Amino acid sequence: MSPHRNGNLSVMLLQEFVLEGFEGGPQTQALLFALFLALYLVDVLGNLTMIMVITLDARLHSPMYFFLKNLSYLDLCYSSVIYPKALADLLSSSKVITLGGCATQFFFFSLLITTEGFLLAVMAYDRFVAICSPLCYPISMRPSVCTRLVLGSYCGGCLNSVLQTSFTFSLPFCSSNHIDHFLCDVPPLLKLACADTTINELVMFGICGLIIVGTTLVVLISYSYITGTILRMCSGGGRHKLFSTCGSHMTAVSLFYGTLFVMYAQPGAVQSMEQGKVVSVFYTLVIPMLNPLIYSLRNKDVKDALRRLGQKHRAM
Repeated sequence: MSPHRNGNLSVMLLQEFVLEGFEGGPQTQALLFALFLALYLVDVLGNLTMIMVITLDARLHSPMYFFLKNLSYLDLCYSSVIYPKALADLLSSSKVITLGGCATQFFFFSLLITTEGFLLAVMAYDRFVAICSPLCYPISMRPSVCTRLVLGSYCGGCLNSVLQTSFTFSLPFCSSNHIDHFLCDVPPLLKLACADTTINELVMFGICGLIIVGTTLVVLISYSYITGTILRMCSGGGRHKLFSTCGSHMTAVSLFYGTLFVMYAQPGAVQSMEQGKVVSVFYTLVIPMLNPLIYSLRNKDVKDALRRLGQKHRAM
């Protein structure tokens, strides 16, 4: 849509944006396409495999694997909100996204990524109860409680997403319609606003900082008790199994929260778009791809379940 005669681009920007993505010529874009496509396919295959294995194997129908299945679902969904469009843009000269498409992508991306943050904290609490209070575990983490914890994670993610989306897309955009990113996210969108964005930055840093710090404290407190309990165990084999299981979760937590803190919970995040693109690729594609590998390669129960499914498939 053409701008007004006074040269103001706000009307055009209310219709569409252009996602600039990564710099480089056709060869660079083709190389990035091949790399991102490979990572995305591994991401989809790995997470679908985890969901299928946990669903089909009755021995994995426990609270820990119920949460792990939901984690795989979230990883699959939030990378799929972004990368089909990002991959298409790498091969296209037109990288346009409508205002509604941009807001929709951002809403679901924010919803799913925040929900995962809460879910990782829930998974830490689950391990805390299982290891530190094993006799109370069947009652404390009964199916109805697990379902409510997952729904609570989604509610927290939805609340954050509604706040972030409403604050961001209520801004007037008139400096340019070119988003210096491959996805619709708060930092690059704030760069396009022609109004004071101080309140928006404070909201982003405040809410994201509160969520990251709050959920990180839950994880750290849970694992401090877990570590103490494991170290007091007499059985070396039991200690090794528990450290292996908890180590997988701590690896996933460290990768996830570390990249989110770099991107959203420090004031310098808004000023460094190139760094932001690399960090965004890491937590929207690399981490969702790594999570199934982390949990399957370091988890004997999952490896045994994969082996049993393979044997059943060959026997058919």
